[in-house]
Amino acid sequence: MSLQIKQLQSELTAELDSILGYWSKYSLDTKNEGFVGQIDANEVIHTKSEKGSVLNARILWSFSAAYKQTKKEEYKTIAKRAFDYIVAHFYDTKFGGIFWSLHHDGTPKDTKNQIYAIAFTIYGLTEYYAISQEKKALEVAIYLYQKIQEHSYDPINKGYLEAFTRDWKNIDDLRLSDKDANEKKTMNTHLHIVEGYANLYKVWKDETLRKDIIELLQVIDTHFINEETGHLRLFFDENWIEKPDVISYGHDIEAAWLLLQCAEIVEDEALIARYKKHAIQLTDVTLEGIDVDGGLWYELEPESNELIAEKHWWPQAELMIGFFNTYELTGDKNYLDVVLKNWEFIKKYIIDIKNGEWHWGINADYSLIDKDKAGFWKCPYHNGRACIEVIDRITKMNIQ
Repeated sequence: MSLQIKQLQSELTAELDSILGYWSKYSLDTKNEGFVGQIDANEVIHTKSEKGSVLNARILWSFSAAYKQTKKEEYKTIAKRAFDYIVAHFYDTKFGGIFWSLHHDGTPKDTKNQIYAIAFTIYGLTEYYAISQEKKALEVAIYLYQKIQEHSYDPINKGYLEAFTRDWKNIDDLRLSDKDANEKKTMNTHLHIVEGYANLYKVWKDETLRKDIIELLQVIDTHFINEETGHLRLFFDENWIEKPDVISYGHDIEAAWLLLQCAEIVEDEALIARYKKHAIQLTDVTLEGIDVDGGLWYELEPESNELIAEKHWWPQAELMIGFFNTYELTGDKNYLDVVLKNWEFIKKYIIDIKNGEWHWGINADYSLIDKDKAGFWKCPYHNGRACIEVIDRITKMNIQ
């Protein structure tokens, strides 16, 4: 088993270099600065596609985190490029916020304040601050945290509201994407607010921030984790009335490890104990979505018990971290076996051996899903983070 773990670490180290090498080679926008908005499934670079704030924030985080682990200067250079572009173009200095998207030339396109995107920007800025000590990165991250607390936080019912106009007025369409329910409080946004806040706390030990993180984790525990089914609840109105939706296996397993990590960052022993239990339960119910080939299905419609029979790249990446985390918590090698089998699935079906990076995913018949290699939602974050997290965890095991 030790040999298998060391082999996994070696292969993930090479894969991280391959993923970031792809982005370094193909995604830089040499004409308009920053990064191109889209590279399609056929490797065609669409130089005039819109540029998304989530994509750019995730690039910033990924290259910053990779530099922290590897100390490769080329990663720090790309991270600085992402930081400079975000501050110059996505950061709204007039009203305080982050533009959802830009035109290809860097001018604002969709100026709404989507809290999910602001949270990811905090996540990226703080990771960059950790490797650079660039004061502007920390200053903007703190300011964005304060804007979320000022406008998005619900002081009556707790939790956070989804989205606002550029000048922080109410907005009709709150959705991240067309597939999402148009509701005021969502699991996905809360998960990534606490992720961003926890990363901020690592570099800025503010007690008010710590209290906000603890309350967020308590809110997630109360409302978003369904202890009867073990799965996450995804959508609510502002009064915490649930709007039932699909089971998202990728979010279940992402939450399993990520929320525990946030509890550990703020060193709240009661929450750490609580989220260790959640981590194991969320991991166990994710087993429902794993196919015989080791791949994780995308989503399940619980009423009809109908699978969305696709295996996307990002749930595979989160599975690797989530199951490895539960292996660490329990010592049960069955969880590690799931990781190793999933990695074999990824290598066989998801990694683009010819061009680099990962395909969007595969259909039930193993045909490729014809969606972006890089784009608004396709970033080096999930797969890059899986490599970084599992490499770190194996290193700490100090296997001889």
